[in-house]
Amino acid sequence: MVNFFTAVAFAADEAPSSGGMGQLMSFAPLVILFVIFYFLLIRPQQKKAKEHRDMISKLEKGDVIVTSGGIHGTITGVAEDAATVEIAENVRVKVGREYIVSKKKSKQ
Repeated sequence: MVNFFTAVAFAADEAPSSGGMGQLMSFAPLVILFVIFYFLLIRPQQKKAKEHRDMISKLEKGDVIVTSGGIHGTITGVAEDAATVEIAENVRVKVGREYIVSKKKSKQ
């Protein structure tokens, strides 16, 4: 005599074969998750980095800037890798270009 619970257990072990479509459907959530991360995280970060590179390359004498340390000043000289910034009257410091965070409107 076959026990009812044993027959149900054997029936549960047999799964229908799903073929290639089932494998694709199990991979789809990973692809969707990557696309979401790309548009919400990666793409905006790349856009902001490009804008910062463009701003750094266009720095010139007379621009009012803010450094990553919070120092506000006016550029008095620009070199390839650094800028001389006047932070007070007759007080000038050299700042690496990569540490310049933003450019404000020039004093005129």
